[in-house]
Amino acid sequence: MNSASQTPKYSLIIPIYNEEETIPELYNRVSQIMNRLDGLVELILVNDGSWDKSLKLIRELHQTDSRVCYLSLARNFGHQTAVTAGLNFARGQAVIILDADLQDPPELIPDMIEKWRQGYEVVYAQRLKRKQEGWFKRFTAYVFYRILKRLADVDIPADTGDFCLMDRQVVDVLNTMPERSRYIRGLRAWIGFRQTAVKFERDPRFAGEVKYTFQKSFSLALNSLISFSRIPLRLSTYLGLLSAGVALMMALLVLYWRLHDPNSPITGLATIMIAIFFLGSVQLVCLGILGEYIGRIYEEIKGRPLYTLAEIGGFSGSKVNHRASFQ
Repeated sequence: MNSASQTPKYSLIIPIYNEEETIPELYNRVSQIMNRLDGLVELILVNDGSWDKSLKLIRELHQTDSRVCYLSLARNFGHQTAVTAGLNFARGQAVIILDADLQDPPELIPDMIEKWRQGYEVVYAQRLKRKQEGWFKRFTAYVFYRILKRLADVDIPADTGDFCLMDRQVVDVLNTMPERSRYIRGLRAWIGFRQTAVKFERDPRFAGEVKYTFQKSFSLALNSLISFSRIPLRLSTYLGLLSAGVALMMALLVLYWRLHDPNSPITGLATIMIAIFFLGSVQLVCLGILGEYIGRIYEEIKGRPLYTLAEIGGFSGSKVNHRASFQ
């Protein structure tokens, strides 16, 4: 059994948000993997403001299995923040992140550990196929990852999520990064170190409703582009130059028609309205892009804690005090 005074070799981090239907099966499958590992293991369950019975089930698991530690955030802070909280508290030499919906198969963990033993500091799971997902989800995910790969300042592997193993050295570096608009898989790539992939076919959700709605997925995609690329800012410059060129060309054409064909209908109100709408739309797009970047600057300079904790279980007192004050 794993006590708080012993340092585990492996830390498993699972963010939980309204997963009462999956927690029993999740623990059953994860505990089987934990029993096979060659060292002490801690299972860190991060309750991200769930309003169902998730926290109650987590407490019960903690009471029956001392390897289960848990954090309960004071409200729903979001998936990436919940993962960050788990990373702040993880004590293992190898830290594994996976989702609670069992689309990330825990049975892949031994393969990740084997890659880690071979000297890789980051081992990420790369999806070959998405089972039982609609064509729209598959299409948008495919397009997003290819766009991000072309625009990002770092090489973020396509078709990867947060399911990964990271060495202690990588986690320590990641925990020193204070930015609030977090995109873990992007930060993981930015840090560097030796990285490799383990291929897998993604299973459908075990039970319950999908937590990453289209709105949340779009917000995460937008955040990843803004956090790891300056191309959108340059795009506003390119749009401004394009609109200036089009405006100059239209001015020359209108002048030409006025001199050679004063009665031409092309030089009337419709042309003026098209030019106004075009220039107005370009200005609004550019303002929107600038607003997204300025909004992130605003969030960073406020200096608020990334999250607040309502309940902690299974960690030593010194660890809790240090991490709670750090965040």
